[in-house]
Formats: sequence, C-alpha cells, structure tokens
Amino acid sequence: MIKRNCVQTAVYWAPLANDGQGGMTYYDPVELAPPSNGVRWEDRNDLDSVIVDKMGQTIRCNAVVYLSQDVEEQGWLYLGTLDELYDSAESSSEAISDPKVIDFAFEIKRFDKLPALKSTTEFVRRAYLGYKGYA
Repeated sequence: MIKRNCVQTAVYWAPLANDGQGGMTYYDPVELAPPSNGVRWEDRNDLDSVIVDKMGQTIRCNAVVYLSQDVEEQGWLYLGTLDELYDSAESSSEAISDPKVIDFAFEIKRFDKLPALKSTTEFVRRAYLGYKGYA
C-alpha cells in the first residue's frame, strides 16, 4: 500500500563522510523512481511546519517526503530525475555531486520509520526536509 502511493521520482544523495572543514561529502546521487522505489513529496508552506530533530533542535520544515526505502539524516533530496539535473548542470557529473549547490535540493533533517498498521513487513518512511540556511 505504501509503495502504491509513492509515484513521484526524486534524487537522493547519501552522506559519505565529514569533509574535515565542518561540511559533508556525499555518495553519487541515485534516483528513487516508481514503481518499486518512488516517493511522495508533500510541500509544507504553513507556519505549523516545525519539527524537533533527534538532538532536540527545533527546525522549520519545507517538505515531508514519504519513501519506499530508508534514507539517512544529513542526506539530501531533490524532486525530479537525474536526467533533469544533468540537463540543467551542463551534463557534468561533477556539477551535481554537491547537492548544496542544486536549486530545490533540501537536506534531510529528520527520518522516521514506523511499521504500517497491521503489518510487520511494511513501513511508513518519512523524511523531513529543512530550508537551506536554517538549522
């Protein structure tokens, strides 16, 4: 049932390692695409879009993304395809290797994974995305 509702495509950058300068490096981006691995992206523009991360910090959230797979906090998501990113980045894989410079890519501030109702094998996975420049 969860996968049936995840009909959008997104690009995901998993965090790799600290870059030694207070930042992060990332694995190559991968596409999360239906039917088996899509997403459902819900933009949040209301004032109630505030979450508390696992460190107890209050964060303004601009989207909640329902996923078919686990993702990691400090990773990044972009609503769209890899082809769209390559087209907009002059066909350079280096140009899309850093999600922080991609317009409309957002950091995963919190990730939750809960068992679906009456199931021990299906899970509801939610990534809460934060605005750039906000904690």
